[in-house]
Amino acid sequence: MTTKFSSSAPGNADLKRADLHQQVTDTIIRQLETGVVPWQRGWQGEEHQLPGLPLNYSTGKQYRGINIVLLWCASMGQSYQSAEWATFRQWQEKKELIRKGEKGTMIVYYDVMEKEVEGEQVKIPFLKSSVVFNRCQLQSYEAPESEPGEPRPLLVETIDIVEAFVENTHVAVAHIGSSACYHRKDDIIYMPDMDRFLATAQCSATENYYATLLHELIHWSGAEKRLNRTKGKTFGDKDYAQEELAAEFGAAFLCSGFGLPTADKGNHAAYIDNWLQVLRNDKHCVLKAAAAASKAVDYLHGIQPTYEPA
Repeated sequence: MTTKFSSSAPGNADLKRADLHQQVTDTIIRQLETGVVPWQRGWQGEEHQLPGLPLNYSTGKQYRGINIVLLWCASMGQSYQSAEWATFRQWQEKKELIRKGEKGTMIVYYDVMEKEVEGEQVKIPFLKSSVVFNRCQLQSYEAPESEPGEPRPLLVETIDIVEAFVENTHVAVAHIGSSACYHRKDDIIYMPDMDRFLATAQCSATENYYATLLHELIHWSGAEKRLNRTKGKTFGDKDYAQEELAAEFGAAFLCSGFGLPTADKGNHAAYIDNWLQVLRNDKHCVLKAAAAASKAVDYLHGIQPTYEPA
């Protein structure tokens, strides 16, 4: 179930690796073209409920980077209500069988191959793919009669947790003006007062505030003295778009982990159109941004005083 490349034919391997980048990007583009943003999480009863951060049932580990988004896309398209995934062989090892006719979902990961360059052996990373199946595709799976999904956590409890998480980073947050942004020169997140945020169909005003703050916190993690990500010089350039998408993904990953919906983006059609243009122009952007997002989320969790690595 795994795509493998031969190092004896570097030209063909390069082509296949490029195709994988395009396949991943095309998957996200197809989802956006339906009018649905695959990194926005709603709640049960809403049209595009997501079952949470996907994890591998066999290993118990959560998927990372672009694989989170790819599996969210599959969950949206097929209405999967489980966050558990595994390969065909891993389900077999658990004495589980995939229903006949079910199709798997592609995930990707990097491997390395050694190549001689100017007399030295160097390791070159390249992209590979694998296929996984959701628990809902098993012969043994029986959907609950009412499909209740996960209960929505009490907002006050969720916000207390998020507030502590943000405070533990020691980020400087100034409530000034009417727009949210991270200012690199000042190393400050500027946020409007909470009472300026409005409730939307997807989020309460409070949820919109904290989801927006988490988006800016991802930007904060990329400062030179932290993860040193390239910000971009002007709105719309390649680095700017990649950093903005990393913040979108990172905020979505954090929100999902905290049980928050992601912030509503106002003019939905214009928002989607912007990302479609970005992804159509650069097939590498989405993988790089998702990898940067997971690294940022790891960093923010890592500086929490109660953090215990898995």
